[in-house]
Amino acid sequence: MALLKEFKTFAMRGNVVDMAVGIIIGAAFGKIVSSLVADIVTPPLGLLIGGINFSALAITLKEAVLNADGTVLTPAVTINYGKFIQAAVDFIIVAFAIFMMVKAMNSLKKKEEAKPAPAPAPTPTENLLGEIRDILKKK
Repeated sequence: MALLKEFKTFAMRGNVVDMAVGIIIGAAFGKIVSSLVADIVTPPLGLLIGGINFSALAITLKEAVLNADGTVLTPAVTINYGKFIQAAVDFIIVAFAIFMMVKAMNSLKKKEEAKPAPAPAPTPTENLLGEIRDILKKK
């Protein structure tokens, strides 16, 4: 029973719950960023660079062995360096998109923090001291 109580204490700590919420929000945010890159950023970029797709680039180490009717008996052995280049380009685009979103959020946060905070109301002790000061000035 002590083990169950200890687990409950561990699971209900703020850090664990915060981490779980962060992971869930992160997964959802990842989908938003992926859509941003795939649907908004990549099409104009692809148009700009002429529709280059690195995924097809590969070095063939051994050709595929074909049957007489053209079916593949043994697939080709290739080093698909183009897929790696494409993944790196995609990563750079995603990283830049996230950087720009975080930069925009930080800018908004700084504007919010720059607003002056209202002056706190005086405490009862400060009010009493002010009254004593005013009485002493009159004398």
